[in-house]
Amino acid sequence: MIVFVEEIPGTGLNLNEVFDVDTDDIVEKSRFITPVSAEIRIIKKEDKVVVQGKVNTVIEVECSRCLTFYPEKIESSFDLILYPEEDYEFNEDTELTDDDINTIFFKEGIIDIDSIIIDQINLSIPYKPLCSEECKGLCPVCGKNLNEGLCGCEIKKTDPRVDIIIETLRGK
Repeated sequence: MIVFVEEIPGTGLNLNEVFDVDTDDIVEKSRFITPVSAEIRIIKKEDKVVVQGKVNTVIEVECSRCLTFYPEKIESSFDLILYPEEDYEFNEDTELTDDDINTIFFKEGIIDIDSIIIDQINLSIPYKPLCSEECKGLCPVCGKNLNEGLCGCEIKKTDPRVDIIIETLRGK
């Protein structure tokens, strides 16, 4: 969805939409279980545009321990300030402030709402998705999902720090 800055009314613009987001734009290998819904408020203030909103959906992501897919609820609230890129001079030596974290830019009077929605979803996906805190992962020998039961492989657990000392003492 594209919003033209010049067409934003003085009272602001409210959007309550269901967005069609392509899973290719999502950072994790995933699929949407529920539609992506968003409530967005857009207000034009002088040279800037304030975009506030909430994004909700459920996606299926891959657990980083056991590699099974599980549903992950996405609920993201955001408060962004957009400036026209044409009016801003980018300087590599400028130090960023806390306010700069929520600042983005638009070009030629056009705001891409889909891009903002995709960014919010990507920022809400856990860095290391886990199906549960108790996930046992995969057997390092045979690859069986240990959440489904033991595999019978003999796993020798050693401390790598001690292994280095033993190798040094043996002259390796």
